[in-house]
Amino acid sequence: MLVPGLYIVATPIGNLGDVSRRAIEVLSGCAVVACEDTRVTGKLLHHLGIKRPLRRYDDHASDAAREALLGEMTRSPVALVSDAGTPLISDPGYRLVREARARGIAVTTIPGPSAMVAALTLAGLPTDRFLFAGFLPSKDKARGDVLAEMAAVPATLVFYETGPRLVASLEAMARIMPGREIAVARELTKLHEECRTGTAEELSAHYTAHPPKGEIVLLAGPPGAPEAPGEADIDAQLLAALADLPVSKAAAQVAKAHGLDRKALYARALELKG
Repeated sequence: MLVPGLYIVATPIGNLGDVSRRAIEVLSGCAVVACEDTRVTGKLLHHLGIKRPLRRYDDHASDAAREALLGEMTRSPVALVSDAGTPLISDPGYRLVREARARGIAVTTIPGPSAMVAALTLAGLPTDRFLFAGFLPSKDKARGDVLAEMAAVPATLVFYETGPRLVASLEAMARIMPGREIAVARELTKLHEECRTGTAEELSAHYTAHPPKGEIVLLAGPPGAPEAPGEADIDAQLLAALADLPVSKAAAQVAKAHGLDRKALYARALELKG
């Protein structure tokens, strides 16, 4: 028997066979199931043969709705689900969990499917370090600003995107992250699951010709190591630094910027100065 509190329950992202036994047990044992869309969760519970009261809780939920759920948790077990995947991952629930913890209400997670994790396992991009940034902005300038801010992060970048906005995001990536390896993962766990990789330019051309539907995970591989500057570039940077700094400091500045030998650059700076 479940004790009172909040239970965060991950649900399938496509294939209903991915629901865990523990998720079924918790959904069966909760007094109330809070969800984004009662129609979507209603279909899942019907498939599982579970009958439980559903209460809508989404990004537009009022403070009163949250208070009602918090009050219920003090007396009974309450489940929180999203339409698909793990709640709180670009889905509602952050404020509810934060307030429950602040009030000493027990919070338990029942892990399971996540589109972000599923896409990372398929894409063949580095997974030792990744940054999940949720949905990209819909406006061109804001989208570009976010991509520019993250372009230098030494990690695989993971975004959620929608079918109608995918090409615009790929075009922005082509401008801001030229040559980077990109992956588009869609229809995850479903019959027509797809993970397509290439440059942003290549993928933009493909999806312009074949407009996708549904929600998508968009990934960008980490930036490659910058090319080592040539002798002419180093000389130019030394001369620019020498215009304002003494030889030793100019050499140290350029050496630090490129990880080069300071003594060698000091000698070269003396030659240029002379």
